[in-house]
Amino acid sequence: MHRYEVLVRGSGCVGRSLALALGAQGMRVALLGSADVSPAQREDVRSYALNAASVRLLRELKVWDSLPADAISPVYDIKVSGDQAGALLEFSAWQQGVSELAFIVDAGALEQQLATALRFSPHVQIVDTPVLADLTALCEGRDSLQRAELGVRFESHAYGQRAIAARLVTDRAHQGVARQWFRSPDVLALLPIDAPNAGASYGLVWSLPEQQALDLLAAPVAEFEAALNAASGGEAGSLSLASGRSAWPLALARAEPVQGPGWVLLGDAAHLVHPLAGQGLNLGLADVAALVGVLAAKEAWRSAGDERLLRRFARARMAPNWAMGELTDVLLKVFASEAMPVRELRNKGLSALNSVPPLKRWLTTRALGL
Repeated sequence: MHRYEVLVRGSGCVGRSLALALGAQGMRVALLGSADVSPAQREDVRSYALNAASVRLLRELKVWDSLPADAISPVYDIKVSGDQAGALLEFSAWQQGVSELAFIVDAGALEQQLATALRFSPHVQIVDTPVLADLTALCEGRDSLQRAELGVRFESHAYGQRAIAARLVTDRAHQGVARQWFRSPDVLALLPIDAPNAGASYGLVWSLPEQQALDLLAAPVAEFEAALNAASGGEAGSLSLASGRSAWPLALARAEPVQGPGWVLLGDAAHLVHPLAGQGLNLGLADVAALVGVLAAKEAWRSAGDERLLRRFARARMAPNWAMGELTDVLLKVFASEAMPVRELRNKGLSALNSVPPLKRWLTTRALGL
């Protein structure tokens, strides 16, 4: 039986990106999954917020510049509001000295382009059953079965919330402005994107307590839109649904360990964070870049599955993944509290932070990979 250097398990964005990147190095790679995008992936209504580091990786993979024009929208400004009048934190690309803060990308279009790129990768073989490989990279997502079989601890703290995703249209041009509302008990984000209505569409990410999310998912369209417009206060215009609604449970989770002899975990199989900072896929693609870098620099006599080699990857990703998980967890707890002293403090904190440009610049640099 033919032996590969790396078997990638999982054909989502992280798995496909890893297979493409390793194949570009000339490694013999097997990707366990479908060569085609599944109906669920094609119809995915989510929108990803990608930072500069993620965009660089996708450009290197010859994927970014092949995406449809309306599948990518730059973010020039971010406005974060609290739950009291005047509580506002603003970020702008101009203040940071960059052309854009981030890009919003259509999830289905990105999946499709990654799948298309794989068809032209001579070193990547799509397989439908596991094959022998020096290294198995688990990119199977939060419900990875192989992770459990390896005996990896996946410590998960459920938030008791679900995130609702949908595509929206509005009667007011978004002008590249992302909007977010932090309050108790929900976090609402409107991400500017050009599909389906150029210049006047948003991707919705609305994190809500479990029962409230389920009620809104089941609500008639008019009732859902009324709740959404009440929550956004008309700041993004009159919002209407332009797609179906999907949702997923939210949790903070970490795998321990993330590597062992001949195997490694990446993406949601290794860590979950709350979507309030839009960093989930960015962390997964940063895992990809780190593992690719470690394997590119490996000594010629080491195999791809050498445990000492994989520890280099684990060390490189430990602090960034832990820090983002802790940051999102603390932010959620602060903004979920209904205690009046905490509400006063967090709203004053937003306004105070807005007046300290150096601190805002530091936060932007860390969060957006600039």
